[in-house]
Amino acid sequence: MRKANGFSLIELLVVVATVLIIAGLAIPSLLRSRIAADEAAAAATIRTVNSAQIAYNSAYPSVGYAASLTVLAGTSCNPPSSTSACLIDTALAAGTKSGYSFSIPPSSVSSPPNPSYQVIATPVLVNYYGMRYFCSYADAVTRVSSASITTCDDTVSPLQ
Repeated sequence: MRKANGFSLIELLVVVATVLIIAGLAIPSLLRSRIAADEAAAAATIRTVNSAQIAYNSAYPSVGYAASLTVLAGTSCNPPSSTSACLIDTALAAGTKSGYSFSIPPSSVSSPPNPSYQVIATPVLVNYYGMRYFCSYADAVTRVSSASITTCDDTVSPLQ
């Protein structure tokens, strides 16, 4: 009788089942890690916008804080101006970075100088890119909430 070379169907099914079980255990952990990374990037970006707003307010005191992300960015930076300050990158100025959407809501003050600002970070897809919302205002404290944020103020808890 001739001996067959290779694996039997049962052996292959056991290997495939083992691989699927291991993948089933690893994928949720991988997704949680990615969510944590995107949330950390969003919090860091809020801090970047805070720093840019403080620098902008110092450089252009007659204007106050920047009214939009595009004013904080810019493409012609030689020299920077109050309409193109070149303090943040153009990807952030477009409003989306690392799975989060960033915005500076309009100020209620109609004439310069703008005495305050808010920046709000919202996950593009909740439970995919992040589960938390971030914001900050002129006190430069990064704040976090599990519910959607429309206005950033002292009622939103600081990030621990």
